[in-house]
Amino acid sequence: MSLMRRLSMIFKSKATRALNDAEDPRETLDYSYDRQLELLQQMRRGVTDVATARKRVELQAEQLQRSAHKLEDQARQALEQEREDLAREALARRAAITSQAAELKEQHDHLKGEEVKLVEASRRLEAKIQAFRVRKETVKAGYSAAEAQAQVGEALSGISEEMGDVGLAMQRAEDKVAAMQARSGAVEELMASGGLDDLSSSSDPIQAELDRVSTTSGVDSELEKLKQELGAGDKGDKKGLASGAEGSP
Repeated sequence: MSLMRRLSMIFKSKATRALNDAEDPRETLDYSYDRQLELLQQMRRGVTDVATARKRVELQAEQLQRSAHKLEDQARQALEQEREDLAREALARRAAITSQAAELKEQHDHLKGEEVKLVEASRRLEAKIQAFRVRKETVKAGYSAAEAQAQVGEALSGISEEMGDVGLAMQRAEDKVAAMQARSGAVEELMASGGLDDLSSSSDPIQAELDRVSTTSGVDSELEKLKQELGAGDKGDKKGLASGAEGSP
């Protein structure tokens, strides 16, 4: 196969594919239906034209028939008046008219036959067009339903993809929440067990020890002070009780 033929085939195949993608079957069916209606209309005009020609021939034949009767009456009148020459001329004209009438009859019969054929063909075409119209509407309805289903499917597919992304984001958020909760629980446990130093304390171990000793000394001083106060109070109470006992009778 030559290069030009291959390129031609490739171009035709791509053009055909592009046309198929761009073609809407509903528009194609409607266009075909309209073309058939135009053809039916042309055929009906043809029937009308043939019927008009037939009617014109019939009128001409009737006119010739009237002329033939008139010439026959004139021939009789001429013979009654003993004018054989006039009678002969009238009969000659009548013979010519009769010949013309025969030709018109042939034309009339031919036109009548053509008219019958056209009427029958027009009826068959009309029946086919009606059947095509019913089938066309059925196909269009099926195509529209299929198109709607396809659009719904595409929409649902898009929603499914979006929901999948939302699901992944939700899973990531839940994982982060669980991780933060676990971290918070671990910190609380470490704080409770003393395994995690107070963040407000000094990072210097010597200073930390001095602060601890100072805090302990302060606590001990306060404790000793409270003991002394309590001891002094007890001694005062005992002295009061003793004085009261001596003064009683």
